[in-house]
Amino acid sequence: MENITSKTRGRPRGLLAGRVSRPEEDIPDPVIERTEMRPQMRDDDPRARAAQRAQELRGHLGDMDEGTDRFYVDPDSIPDGWTYNWKRFSSYELQDSANQIRVKREGWTAVPAGRHPEMMPQGAAHDDIIMRDGLVLMECPTEIVRERQSIELKRARDQVRYKEQQLAGAPEGTMTRDHAKVRPQIKKSYAAMPIPDE
Repeated sequence: MENITSKTRGRPRGLLAGRVSRPEEDIPDPVIERTEMRPQMRDDDPRARAAQRAQELRGHLGDMDEGTDRFYVDPDSIPDGWTYNWKRFSSYELQDSANQIRVKREGWTAVPAGRHPEMMPQGAAHDDIIMRDGLVLMECPTEIVRERQSIELKRARDQVRYKEQQLAGAPEGTMTRDHAKVRPQIKKSYAAMPIPDE
């Protein structure tokens, strides 16, 4: 028996270089295990990761048939004693400085982005403001908001009362409108406005 070796470049011609070949022996083919050329990039299953992300989005977006309200703020996330409201910051990408001064004078301040990181893009600074379509999310003590609402409601009712007095009154030097036939009939009702077809 002779040694089978290859004298040319490349693979040896025998089963293994330097090994004595015996025809009577049944030598199994060598199993060559190949090492991984590059390590696997991710250990997790992409399908499982996609399913998990889809579940997170369903919880965040709610029912997708109804559309998404970009200005929705979860009432449970608003601190007690405070009221949130969206106030105009800019119109057509031009800052509305007069409106910003007015809302600040009324007691509104910008909600810090650090309080609601879920409403901001990743990597946003904690002292940024939360903006949507030219509106900024602002907060004011609920007590001040209620006082301002009661003042506005009183002002609106006074305007209606004044107009009713104008209708019921008569110019000086004329007959009064106390008689049933000439007394104005003021009716107050609420009705839905028609929505035009586009």
